[in-house]
Amino acid sequence: MWLTEKFGLSVPVVGAPMANVSGGKLTAAISAAGGLGMLGAGSAVSADWIRTEGAVASRSGKPYGVGLMAWSVKDHPEHLDAVLELKPALVSLSFGNYSPYVGMLQKEGIVVATQAGTVADAREAIDAGVEVIVARGAEAGGHGRNAVATLPLLQAILDLTDLPVLAGGGISGPRGLAAVLAAGAAGAWIGTAFLTCVEALTPSSVRARVIEADETETVYGTVFDAASRAGWPDEFGGRALRNAYFDTWEGREEALKTDDVGHTDYVDGVRSADPARTSIYAGQGVGALTSQLTAAQVLDGFARYRTYLQAALR
Repeated sequence: MWLTEKFGLSVPVVGAPMANVSGGKLTAAISAAGGLGMLGAGSAVSADWIRTEGAVASRSGKPYGVGLMAWSVKDHPEHLDAVLELKPALVSLSFGNYSPYVGMLQKEGIVVATQAGTVADAREAIDAGVEVIVARGAEAGGHGRNAVATLPLLQAILDLTDLPVLAGGGISGPRGLAAVLAAGAAGAWIGTAFLTCVEALTPSSVRARVIEADETETVYGTVFDAASRAGWPDEFGGRALRNAYFDTWEGREEALKTDDVGHTDYVDGVRSADPARTSIYAGQGVGALTSQLTAAQVLDGFARYRTYLQAALR
């Protein structure tokens, strides 16, 4: 299997780069446990944060990766500079025009991936020369498109290219991992399953809300981006847990972009980790989270995919 052979993994899982969740500690823990951890370098972090957390991520002695947003790199080229200094094994560049940066990373021996939400996205990735495509379905938490579910998207991209394809979105345990591997994926891109890990940056109040949520409680939209004013392009909304703030502003996103009271309320909600006012990005697999495990325990669970693959072949 390409993913496990390329990076020396024991479980074909890449921990999705989640801003404010996957810092160096979680990244290192996932890699040490046999997966490939990814540092979530959000637009608000500094280049020094990337360097510092990248150093923590590397302490396991195992390969790790960093996730960047192309639209943010355009405004913060120092983020890319920091990543080039770190030379992680894998860099994910998504959401915007990432093509100018692909060659720069590959010149340093870094494998470049991008997240595709449609077949058209995948074609652009192939043309840009990336080495790995993540078929990110609409079920996935965090930012991306809400156009196509994971399974139909995965099948279509696998039919399109011989490049390694990872599946992301709604893969909450070993059954889901077995399913996408059986379809031909090189591995899975997992975010939500690591949200409540002991090593994650997730605040305690947010952890409690995530554990309480079931699979029906996520929503997709741009409310939280309008509130944050971080700069996310409108074409890439986000899937998160529904809360009072989202319900208040849904349908009024344009007004929210210039509403200082609404912005201040959101910022205060983020700072205080108030589940009713902050964005809690999570996918439809959130209902499977019932406790706070270590990253190693989560990976041990995913490692049971072999049982389901073997059963399917009988």
